[in-house]
Amino acid sequence: MRFQSKIAVITGAGSGIGEATAHKLASEGAKVILVGRSLEKLEKVAAAINENCSNEVAFPFSADVTKEGDVINLASYVRETHGDLHVLVNNAGGSVKSQIFETTLEQWDYVQDVNLKSVFLVSKLLGEVMKERVDAQSRAIVNVASLSGHKAGAQIPHYSSAKAGVINFSRALALELAPSGVRVNSVSPGFVETPLTEKGLENESFVKAIERNTALNRVGRPEEIASVIAFAASEDASYMTGSDLLIDGGWLIK
Repeated sequence: MRFQSKIAVITGAGSGIGEATAHKLASEGAKVILVGRSLEKLEKVAAAINENCSNEVAFPFSADVTKEGDVINLASYVRETHGDLHVLVNNAGGSVKSQIFETTLEQWDYVQDVNLKSVFLVSKLLGEVMKERVDAQSRAIVNVASLSGHKAGAQIPHYSSAKAGVINFSRALALELAPSGVRVNSVSPGFVETPLTEKGLENESFVKAIERNTALNRVGRPEEIASVIAFAASEDASYMTGSDLLIDGGWLIK
């Protein structure tokens, strides 16, 4: 039970990688605060986790993590209700498809905000909560970047830019938080079966193209990414900070 009695916050916890991460951390003893815009989705995830754990260990909290006021409220809730924070997983994200010369400023801002601005806001305000209680217990931030942060993707210039930003922001934050003992790492998933990719997965030729370009010849599962996030957040990675873990099924090497 690597997270026994620890408090974890997971953004974008209503589905996909965030949901899988919440289940994983809770199964290993953590109390998990599920953050997202849809309270209905979060409540369903929390109910499933609490049923699996036979205890109330999952707590939904509705917030738009691109809005400073919402994140301030989240930080206050964590501090006042739970009193501590050991693990922060910044997973909220989203994208739209558009080529550079067709991308509107509204599209650019949306993708930057949800993928990068949110990581800054949540890390800053909840990082303060983590810094308040520096002790022998390991504390970690894990930011979810993407393969697209390493390799630019067609029709996603804003997403590729934002995810590259997440990787380097994580490194900068790791330097600032190292003296307080808080570790910061990022993970970069390849193509994973989530609500963000479900439309593409309905296209058989698209799926086959993904498989051809992936050394392991398949799409990833959210649970596989959650396991790596849990590793990075745990004492198993106690000497790792400022790193990015690529989980792409061998896409970059093919």
